[in-house]
Amino acid sequence: MIKKLSLIALSLVLTTSCVSKKIYTDLEDKYANLKKENRKLADQNQDLETALNTAENDLARLQKEYDTTVAQRNKLQSDYDATKSNLDNLKASYDALEKNSSASIAENSKKNRELLAQLEAKEQALAAENARLEKLKKELEARSQRVAELENVIASKDAAMTKLKNAISKALTNFEGKGLTVEQRNGKVYVSMENKLLFQSGSWAVGTQGKQAVKQLGDVLADNPEIAILIEGHTDNVPYKGNAQLSGNWDLSAKRATAIVNILRENESINPENLTAAGRGEFAPIASNDTAEGKAQNRRIEVILTPKLDEISKLLNDI
Repeated sequence: MIKKLSLIALSLVLTTSCVSKKIYTDLEDKYANLKKENRKLADQNQDLETALNTAENDLARLQKEYDTTVAQRNKLQSDYDATKSNLDNLKASYDALEKNSSASIAENSKKNRELLAQLEAKEQALAAENARLEKLKKELEARSQRVAELENVIASKDAAMTKLKNAISKALTNFEGKGLTVEQRNGKVYVSMENKLLFQSGSWAVGTQGKQAVKQLGDVLADNPEIAILIEGHTDNVPYKGNAQLSGNWDLSAKRATAIVNILRENESINPENLTAAGRGEFAPIASNDTAEGKAQNRRIEVILTPKLDEISKLLNDI
């Protein structure tokens, strides 16, 4: 990652060496924002994975402690039963010896008192262990319930994303084979549209067919208000030289991503707070730039749909 960021910085220096200070500063700001957003998303994903692992480890620890306590309780119960049986035997012996000498009676009385004291101590220990066991049992049940709720929420989110992916695929059926793909990975849905569907070479104006595809995608997204929508613009590695207003591929990819956002914003049912536009230039290729076909695949818009994780975060905080 550090190597990639260094290359990005070097590219910025090379591509901005012939432009004004203002454009250079703007590009630096965009780069810093993109870097911050990327780190934020990576941190959020790592935090969620770490929290879930911690919850599962805590649950396993509580289960082990619960099992140990049950074994201790059972041993105390066994000791208690043995002591009580011994006491009963001594009482019977005491009754039999009561008719004999006073010395025997006194000795049995002392033993009885000792056994009664032992029995009382074991009863108290058993009661304390039972109380501790009950507390552990309740805590284990509560944590198990919260882990089950978390698993249900995650499963529900995955099912919702599968349903969303299927709805998008159905809505965009007419554009299959025209540079559009819909995939589900890592709990997210990725809609990839090659530039041949959206833009003329060197332009960030969306064509008629591309607008139709984006609007049909927007109709589906409007029915899913709990989805975060990230639009990423990508280019191949051929330096952009088409317009003096743009500093290079990164600037072009950002303008193309923004153009898609603007089309989606025409749908008033889509919350603008759910939309994010990002330009990634040529720095996230999905194919080799050594062939014309690979370059065509790299020149694309990716719409990344992510479920909001507020509910999952709350459950993790409660565990």
